[in-house]
Amino acid sequence: MAEMTMIQAIRQALEIEMKRDERIVLLGEDIGRNGGVFRVTDGLIDQFGEHRVIDTPLAESSIIGTAVGMSLNGLRPIPEIQFFGFVYETMDQIASQAARMRFKSAGRYNVPIVIRSPYGGGVRTPELHSDSLEALFSHTPGIKVVMPSTPYDAKGLLIAAIRDEDPVIFLEPMKLYRTIKEEVPEEAYEVPIGKAKVVKEGYHATIVGFGPVMPLLKKIVDEYEQEGIHLELIDLRTVAPIDIDTILKSVEKTERLMIVHEAVKTNGIGAEIAALVSEKGVFSLSAPILRVTGYDTPYPVGTIEDDWLPNPKRIKAAIHELLSY
Repeated sequence: MAEMTMIQAIRQALEIEMKRDERIVLLGEDIGRNGGVFRVTDGLIDQFGEHRVIDTPLAESSIIGTAVGMSLNGLRPIPEIQFFGFVYETMDQIASQAARMRFKSAGRYNVPIVIRSPYGGGVRTPELHSDSLEALFSHTPGIKVVMPSTPYDAKGLLIAAIRDEDPVIFLEPMKLYRTIKEEVPEEAYEVPIGKAKVVKEGYHATIVGFGPVMPLLKKIVDEYEQEGIHLELIDLRTVAPIDIDTILKSVEKTERLMIVHEAVKTNGIGAEIAALVSEKGVFSLSAPILRVTGYDTPYPVGTIEDDWLPNPKRIKAAIHELLSY
């Protein structure tokens, strides 16, 4: 085992899988000679050559369209969208082609691609660089959406995504790329897609989060534990499909639920979780389900993003409200 950042864990996953399977190709803007904006693919072009690590034009629709075509002809492409806010250019290729191919071909064809992209706030980026748009694709049947929050999970989930036979969108929180380290096995392993992780057990309330909010939630949960309040913390890890069984089992015990994510509130992943728990576990609840999220506006300028994002003040106020019932 070695101590790794998330970037190192993701790069190692790519390297392991490219050695294992010669059909895997990487493509994206500046991912070759420059190693990508965040240097995730640094050095891979020297190791695997320019035919497997491909620098593309600045044209997201072309990147994903090419990847879909590659996958239909026997390759297993891993395209990168440089920042997830640029994904609007690819909506037709992802939603109309990649997501529907197995369905509209009656199972004759599948599209085994993994679309990687950095996302998330707290790093003072320009417009369209920090947007959390996972809900757009969780609403698209045929696509899995994975959002790790730790180096260990990032490596295992990425390997599982690469080995999946259908399209996966793999979202990497920019804020966590280099800010946390943990022990990660150097060999290949898989973390199952669609399975949440109970980060900390508790019984006073359940908090569900994913991606960049997880380190903050862990810190807050630890603080409350010192005061004798034991909160159960769940890292969703995959937002399509949602592991509702793990959440329901927790809510049966705690009787209270709060969901935290960076994306805007309306029609976000938190809304879907709340609906599922209301349908399947309403009689377990002793309080309304609460959500702490971004606001229903475009992502703001850097000077005010700390107030726009879920922050300790807003999260603790919601916990106080939740426990007061």
